[in-house]
Amino acid sequence: MTLDDLRVFVAVCRAGSLSAVARDLSCTQSAVSQHVKRLERETGVQLLERHPRGVAPTSAGQILRAAAADGIAGLDSALRNLKELVRGDAGSVRVTTGATTVRHFMAEAVVDFRRRFPKVSLEFRTETSSRNCFDALASSALDLAWITLGSPVRGIEQRSVVALPWVLAVRADDPLAERSHVEAADLADIRHIRLPESSSSRAHLDTAFAELGIQVRSDTSVADWDTAILLAELGLGHAVVPALPGQQAPDGSGPLRFLPIAGLPELSVGWAVRRWDALTPLARAFADAVGATCARRRGQ
Repeated sequence: MTLDDLRVFVAVCRAGSLSAVARDLSCTQSAVSQHVKRLERETGVQLLERHPRGVAPTSAGQILRAAAADGIAGLDSALRNLKELVRGDAGSVRVTTGATTVRHFMAEAVVDFRRRFPKVSLEFRTETSSRNCFDALASSALDLAWITLGSPVRGIEQRSVVALPWVLAVRADDPLAERSHVEAADLADIRHIRLPESSSSRAHLDTAFAELGIQVRSDTSVADWDTAILLAELGLGHAVVPALPGQQAPDGSGPLRFLPIAGLPELSVGWAVRRWDALTPLARAFADAVGATCARRRGQ
């Protein structure tokens, strides 16, 4: 059993495909399979089971995957810390985010961080959901994940950076646009542009709606907040989205109005890491920079 065997096995579990990992590693599917078979011979148990659309870990495989991912992540972190000790401020920070995160929460921090650490490599990896961000963080050499906070995840620490109230995006010519705010109960009458079922934001909203006894109509679904806002601007419905920094012009002009929604619990977003005390100094500096700019913009 080698470290490469374990790395390949964790990658296969995450991708759900031997051929996908082979493409990523620029090797043959047979070579990937040999890594898994070697682990199965040494452990004496079947680690993967085949399905029509790929592979999935068995119960034994899930145990090995969790342990291997934790160990590999810790080793990678230690090795990167050692390299940064040698290179000084010329290391790297690797972040996984959702599609709209950098623009709304990190733009100012990225500029500040680059000014302070001009030699550092900033790497951003886009995922489609917080769940995928958790998986990427646990199984690869990433430092930070920007996520919507939710239920505890084994081996991951979550830390809230900012709590976002919900707003209703409506066209400026919509009858609702004349209001200063809307009540949660008013949402039963809107034509809702939904986020995908896999998103934490959607789960947060659906839970709030269920607790309030609200049923919304929807015939449109999108992948992210920005697309929901665009479709609201085009008149395809109403978007319930978090109040994002710089979302509305200070004078209230523009094609959309963003009305505060009374009665909905705020959405907490922030960082997820494997271990805060194991973060590299550069990764911690970047996380702190994002937190500081979010706090500053929230206070404006």
